[in-house]
Amino acid sequence: MAHGYDTIDHQTLLHLVEAGAVRGADVIGQPGGWNVVVKYDMVERALAARRGAIRLFSRFDTLVKYLKSIGIAQCNVNLSNYDDSVKRVNRPDTKQRIERTKEAVAYDKWFREQVAEGIREADDPNTVWVSHEEVVKDMHRQREAIMARMSRATH
Repeated sequence: MAHGYDTIDHQTLLHLVEAGAVRGADVIGQPGGWNVVVKYDMVERALAARRGAIRLFSRFDTLVKYLKSIGIAQCNVNLSNYDDSVKRVNRPDTKQRIERTKEAVAYDKWFREQVAEGIREADDPNTVWVSHEEVVKDMHRQREAIMARMSRATH
């Protein structure tokens, strides 16, 4: 691991890259993979995975794609401690956990859009409001019509 480094999370790193504040990145080989140390201002921070743990990329090409995707096109590479004989153990439920997370994010986005649309409609002066009593009467009328159709269909 990148001992002695404080960490930086993905979102913070994105903001720094967008602001043009990142002045460099070092890719450091470790037993079992690669980590990234970014330099901004007078600070160096290792990229964190979660809860401050340093993120370790098991594949160099995945790390390169990540760096390019966030806007870091150049880096220094330190191979001295890289050891590919150490294999990281992936949890068998990782794929399912990631899929559930993606579904939750998509649902959250959809739900927030629905709430925003409801608020827009409620605030629209042209919205026609229907009383609870009118809705209940209409529901009973529809139920009676359906029951009558079902009764005719069975006779």
